[in-house]
Amino acid sequence: MDSQRNILLIGLALVSFLLFNQWQAYKNPAPQPVAQTQSSSTLPAPSFAGDLDPAPGHAAAAKTITVSTDVLTLSIDTVGGDVVSTKLNQYSAELDSDEPFVLLRNEQGHQFIAQSGLVGPQGIDLSSTNRPAYHVSADSYTLQDGQDELRVPMSYEANGLTYTKTYIFKRNNYAIDVEYAVNNTSGQNATFGMYAHLRQSLQDKGGNIAMPTYTGGAYSTQDTRYKKYSFDDMQDRNLSLNLVDGQGWAAMIQHYFAAAWIPRDEPGTSLYTRVIGNSGDIGIRMPNKTIADGQSATLKATLWAGPKLQNEMEATAPNLDLVVDYGWLWFIAKPLHTLLSFIQGIVVNWGLAIICLTFLVRGAMYPLTKAQYTSMAKMRMLQPKLQAMRERIGDDRQRMSQEMMELYKKEKVNPLGGCLPILLQMPIFIALYWALMESVELRHSPFFGWIHDLSAQDPYYILPLLMGASMFVIQKMSPTTVTDPMQQKIMTFMPVMFTFFFLWFPSGLVLYWLVSNIVTLIQQTLIYRALEKKGLHSK
Repeated sequence: MDSQRNILLIGLALVSFLLFNQWQAYKNPAPQPVAQTQSSSTLPAPSFAGDLDPAPGHAAAAKTITVSTDVLTLSIDTVGGDVVSTKLNQYSAELDSDEPFVLLRNEQGHQFIAQSGLVGPQGIDLSSTNRPAYHVSADSYTLQDGQDELRVPMSYEANGLTYTKTYIFKRNNYAIDVEYAVNNTSGQNATFGMYAHLRQSLQDKGGNIAMPTYTGGAYSTQDTRYKKYSFDDMQDRNLSLNLVDGQGWAAMIQHYFAAAWIPRDEPGTSLYTRVIGNSGDIGIRMPNKTIADGQSATLKATLWAGPKLQNEMEATAPNLDLVVDYGWLWFIAKPLHTLLSFIQGIVVNWGLAIICLTFLVRGAMYPLTKAQYTSMAKMRMLQPKLQAMRERIGDDRQRMSQEMMELYKKEKVNPLGGCLPILLQMPIFIALYWALMESVELRHSPFFGWIHDLSAQDPYYILPLLMGASMFVIQKMSPTTVTDPMQQKIMTFMPVMFTFFFLWFPSGLVLYWLVSNIVTLIQQTLIYRALEKKGLHSK
């Protein structure tokens, strides 16, 4: 096994990996959204077994209020009290744009909103045309300088019951608490339960061969730490799970950003999905509570609406940070991301952090690399003996295999010594690929010169071309025993194929691969010089 075959192995593994992710992203696409404009107050509210339709008469025209914090600007519909828009103040919509990124929205062509309400015999959100028109004291609310918490109460009264829906915002926090406080002076018991779901227009899963990202549902339960539930899954089957201990969440996720509903201290909460028209819901339904006359009760859930910030999400709910999906190599990718963030805190620039991380990772794998090249050198030294053996034995494969093993044993050579190190390195390469691709911190982060966004492709394709050139140099530096014309053509074409794929890769990933190739060239030169002194290296 020589270095060119190792490059071929890496190439085939990477291409297979990318094609697999592309196949996953595009199999059975869901229908595209139908253009529509609608108020959240006209959307169907959930129907659950045992829930009754309240007395009609409180349908009202839609009105929205604005809430501004240091990190969020929200629009809340007073009919139903749904969040119909969230702007992320610290994340721009496009590079160098003054417009903030909009996560939740209710507009023509795309709907993504967070609904919540009360259902049950005394619930007030039982049908699309009968949702409460909440009273608010102002049309806008702002978290002032020096203020750590902002409460936005919305009230509604009916049949001797006072309902107060309160949104609670905290400084520098994307987690929004939603509380329902109900005071019963009706003269009889009142029974109701809270629901909260995310509604989004059905769409495909997103991504491409270079960025196989996911757009769709996800959830967590006491039995399942994290599981995706795509729009296709929602159309095939309604999800219905019971959170026995009340721990879990339901989310809609996309590249870099997520929204999620989290129940608070409510054992017996159920998790559900459904499809209504061209929209899919994923949410939580808390068990009913009964309040005696003269008593009050509070139900509470938390809405996360923001970027995929792992530490903050982990502090908000168990396993919520897993929406930063590193795939099956998460146990390698997550520490790599933590190390990358630590380095960035020192060097400030994320591009420099990627370079430093690459040197650290390749440095840690240097013993494997050295073992690989040493094994390859020993195998090359045996080539004359192996060739003579082939000429002497002919087509007797069994005898050839036996004598080859005896020769390897005598010369103390492991024929897999050049292959195993590269196989051990592949999981690290793939994990680092996911760590870089899933890092919202790299979004719109500049490197230097023409690289203004490490999460976007190189606008002038300079990094991919340099990466391809570095692969070509590695090939030329690596001696080979390959004589088969087809293998030689494949090896010659490999840098071209890699360059083509990397043209559309995020520049941060291309930077990593380019630096990794440069480190390989340095290590290869040093190792070959040492082997030449020992008389092991021969072209």
